[in-house]
Amino acid sequence: MADKKAEVKKKPAAKVANVYQVSGDSIKSKNKTCPKCGVFMANHKNRDTCGTCGYMEKK
Repeated sequence: MADKKAEVKKKPAAKVANVYQVSGDSIKSKNKTCPKCGVFMANHKNRDTCGTCGYMEKK
């Protein structure tokens, strides 16, 4: 029997242009930061979630 290796599909990394807004000499993040741990929160259709601590805000 031949060993078959399962193919793992990786998601493409977030593009820098979608995450940050550049205006003049300043750079600002478009995503919110988590009030509990300070990590950037994921922006979903109906909620913002933190992947580190699990904090969630509904829109």
